[in-house]
Amino acid sequence: MRDVTVAIDAMGGDHGPHVTVPAALRCLARDPNLHIVLVGLSEVVEAELRARRGKVGPRLRIHHAAEVVGMDEAPALAMRNKKNSSMRVSIDLVKSGEADACISAGNTGALMATARFVLKMLPGIERPAIATEMPTVKGHTYVLDLGANVDCSAEHLLQFGIMGAMLVSALEQRDAPSVGLLNVGEEEIKGNEIVKQAAELLRRSGLNFYGNIEGNDIFKGTTDVVVCDGFVGNVALKSSEGLAKMISTMLREEFNRNLLTKLAGLIALPVLNAFKKRVDPRRYNGATLLGLRGIVIKSHGGADRFAYEHAIEQAVKEVRNGVLRRITEQMATVQEDAA
Repeated sequence: MRDVTVAIDAMGGDHGPHVTVPAALRCLARDPNLHIVLVGLSEVVEAELRARRGKVGPRLRIHHAAEVVGMDEAPALAMRNKKNSSMRVSIDLVKSGEADACISAGNTGALMATARFVLKMLPGIERPAIATEMPTVKGHTYVLDLGANVDCSAEHLLQFGIMGAMLVSALEQRDAPSVGLLNVGEEEIKGNEIVKQAAELLRRSGLNFYGNIEGNDIFKGTTDVVVCDGFVGNVALKSSEGLAKMISTMLREEFNRNLLTKLAGLIALPVLNAFKKRVDPRRYNGATLLGLRGIVIKSHGGADRFAYEHAIEQAVKEVRNGVLRRITEQMATVQEDAA
């Protein structure tokens, strides 16, 4: 198993080093071939390491960065004015080759803008897309884009399909993962002109294109990859998160309604815990910024240690399974066929 070095924006997110440092230590303990660079205010990171009884060593080092990008900062200003931020330095380490991937739980817009500026795009890819796993009755599916591009052309949606398929192919060792295009109906005549054009491009792409799918197909697990523009994808993601919270709240209220329902809740507890585990959003933390000349993972800003560990593991899997190489090769094939 190859060694992998991950640069972590230790200051990013709602909890900063209180989450990033212990998550890093846990992942290092599990993976002897993992190396981590904690990027941030060195005195703060060192203090957290001491509190967690961690030590700098051959597989763990601290890289000082004097600035921190705030969660509410304008992306363009953060990119231009904070060149020594923990976020920017983490990306720079990927650019220089000192790290194979970087992770940040910080400002999503600033991370996307800075990563695109520093790393540039892979050949044939015009825009990066945010992709992540979403739970389904069959396991999970990958959805993209989830908010990076609210206005897309048919060609952009084709590129998202290629990137999503190669991501699944790499991570899950599937030769021909299925790709669905999110639409208002399954029929070919449904959708706006851009979606219709994208469907035609996907049919001719050589991918395992399933065709149009509807919103409920996401959670059925109809396809391995779901393609949509960032506006639709973000609404779908936030709607699913809201629904999950509503169901959780309602179940809690019903089981606490009286003594009898509390007793029923105790009896049903093993089933409820198993259900909670299957849909736990922490297990799906770590969205990939696909299309860049480097692996960049966005963790949820409010992620706890367990969720952040998943983001680190996601970065390692993408490096070891050659996601960037697969996307580059598939894009070259599609372009050759189209020429």
